Amino acid sequence: MSLHNIRLEVMLTLEKNIDTFVEKFLITPEKIWQPTDFLPNSQSEKFIDEVKEIRELSKEMDDDFWVVLVGDTITEEALPTYESWLLDVEGISQHSANGGDNGWAKWIRAWTGEENRHGDVLNKYLYLSGRVNMREMEITTQHLISDGFDIGTARDPYKNFVYTSFQELATFVSHNNVAKIARKNGHKLLAKMSKIIAGDEMRHHLAYTEFVRQIFQHDPSEMMLAFQYMMKHKIVMPAMHLRHSFEEKGTLFDQFSVVAQRAGVYTGFDYVDIIRKLNATWEIDKITGLTAEAEKARDYLMKLPDRMYRITERIVIPSTKYEFKWMNPLT
Repeated sequence: MSLHNIRLEVMLTLEKNIDTFVEKFLITPEKIWQPTDFLPNSQSEKFIDEVKEIRELSKEMDDDFWVVLVGDTITEEALPTYESWLLDVEGISQHSANGGDNGWAKWIRAWTGEENRHGDVLNKYLYLSGRVNMREMEITTQHLISDGFDIGTARDPYKNFVYTSFQELATFVSHNNVAKIARKNGHKLLAKMSKIIAGDEMRHHLAYTEFVRQIFQHDPSEMMLAFQYMMKHKIVMPAMHLRHSFEEKGTLFDQFSVVAQRAGVYTGFDYVDIIRKLNATWEIDKITGLTAEAEKARDYLMKLPDRMYRITERIVIPSTKYEFKWMNPLT
């Protein structure tokens, strides 16, 4: 059987339990939080006073913090890109043999529905804060969706699930750190909001790592090689193509990355720590029955965190003040 057919067979095997995954890792719309749970109620007489409070608190946070929050929001709002990319993965189809979505497509849609709330609530909060040029932010969001992005996985489900396992944990770290900074500065509502978003991301991370864990049980060598491939080529961040109006794609990411590290929201050490956690979660040191090539891949993965940590220690984060159009007054 070809590697392609083996992957499809494994995806079909996992799909048989997709309803269990949905029930365990996702929450129905009626039970999960919604953006209005964290925003001033526009139907309340207290609405204007609550907005004024947000605007006053927002004045205390520096520009680096808001730049990172804008970047995080834009990344969350580029959800149509991620959904269309995942629906194209081998083994996932919107056209099953008996009509309608297959189980994996059902998962993707339900996951997308949960993720959609993150950009929604953050966008509204930024709008109310009065600290952000929303039109410039909206232009960047539209560009990011229309530009699309290539994460280097092709249609391979193994590589894609490594990517989502990594990326969901990265967004957990980012939102969780935003919550800590907001709380430290008395921004309790933003802290609570970011913390619960981080909780969603962790739940999604646990789901995707479970998919990979089960693939390791069915096809250990190829799963190990896929994991190594993704780590060797490095994880491409969803914000890679960030750009301002009238600029080429990708012109903002390096500056945004520096600001995120400087603000302590997402650093090179976080990247290394995620690799270490994935190694431990999937217990790759205990997996048996590997081919010689997969054994070499495991050896590479086991040594990678320490090697990358030493490299990260030598990186100097510049203190350069960058100009982001998102932070300019609307003219």
